[in-house]
Amino acid sequence: MQYRSIITGCGSYLPERVVTNAELAERVDTSDDWIQTRTGIKQRHIAADGELTSDLALTAAERALAHAEVDANEVDLVVLATTTPDSTFPATATKVQFKLGMTNGAAFDVQAVCSGFVFGLAVADNFIKAGQAKTVVLIGAETFSRILDWEDRGTCVLFGDGAGAVVMRAANGADQTGSAEAGHNRERGVLSTHLHSDGSTNDLLYVDGGPSSTQTVGHVRMIGREVFRNAVKNLADIVDETLDANGLTMDDVDWLVPHQANRRILNSTAKKLGMPQEKIVVTLERHANTSAASIPLALDQAVRDGRIQKGDLVLMEAMGGGLTWGSGLVRW
Repeated sequence: MQYRSIITGCGSYLPERVVTNAELAERVDTSDDWIQTRTGIKQRHIAADGELTSDLALTAAERALAHAEVDANEVDLVVLATTTPDSTFPATATKVQFKLGMTNGAAFDVQAVCSGFVFGLAVADNFIKAGQAKTVVLIGAETFSRILDWEDRGTCVLFGDGAGAVVMRAANGADQTGSAEAGHNRERGVLSTHLHSDGSTNDLLYVDGGPSSTQTVGHVRMIGREVFRNAVKNLADIVDETLDANGLTMDDVDWLVPHQANRRILNSTAKKLGMPQEKIVVTLERHANTSAASIPLALDQAVRDGRIQKGDLVLMEAMGGGLTWGSGLVRW
């Protein structure tokens, strides 16, 4: 039997503390105007002392399960995309598994930095297609504030903390929405995922620490101009690859839910794709760059405010350190 993955619910969580650009300007050489002009960010959420990635992930997962009307004991896989785990090991996903009250199946982390949620989507989708899981909680969660150099205005103004999650369930048989269009797949669920990485670009965006190299956590380092250049090209290319694989054009896509990295990257990518701004879900100004959490955070907001409706074609794309980049196309 051939299974496919349907997203049946979503949820998110943002820490209570909000840090504005004006507050950052008190501790680093920057200003609200400088940050907004170059990034589009107005504020970010920062996890409280003692508030861990697993705490953010757990709340987002609980909200996604409630939205999907699924009990935790029905879940047989937790996939957590994060760059900021609670500990080097065990996997942060196992802590979420325990706190959810999930008693069977498996849980593990995925690390692809800002592309993590899309990589996790591919992993979860393939587990379901292979018949190895029937109900998956996929989470993107980060406490990126813990790896920032708060004296480096080129990076510390860009990032925030948060978590988002979706529930994915196995489906088979016909579950279509609307009338079939010639050559277009009207089945609900994950239609395709596309993943790439290029290890030769490791030094463009990285953390200068780690248990094997320095035995320290380290801080985020970035060559911003080169990351920008690669992002615009790679994100446009991955969208074209996705559309070609499914016999679609940008006109067929109802919503683009991109990784929320930088407003200039979003604008440049949209221009290159010919994508109207009103079809792009943007939460960057309020959340900043939450790495693996940014796509599910934006997705949850657009679902809950009614923009994304059943049957809509939703395209997610991201690029992160590695460099890694990828996409996922979903019929909601």
